[in-house]
Amino acid sequence: MNDFNDLINSGKPTLVDFFATWCGPCKMQSPILEQVKNRVGDEANVVKVDIDQYRDIAHRYHVQSVPTLIVFLNGEPVWRGVGLHQADVLEAKLREHIGR
Repeated sequence: MNDFNDLINSGKPTLVDFFATWCGPCKMQSPILEQVKNRVGDEANVVKVDIDQYRDIAHRYHVQSVPTLIVFLNGEPVWRGVGLHQADVLEAKLREHIGR
């Protein structure tokens, strides 16, 4: 939990993918997240949180469907999406908050 809090409070925008191993769309989202990670490099963080392993974090952010994607900036959620999202959309959401 401390590592998660440190990450979302790092000063960089952080895209968190709340997923489950049994979720089909989550499996499709994974390679898309790798594309986003490669595109934004060190300017932003891209991480995955397994809702079955980290139920407390998922509960804290009211994750009820997977995949749920949340962009955090300075510890606060600034964007939220549910379902499969394409790389261009996710990259644009992160870039809106880079350098803020």
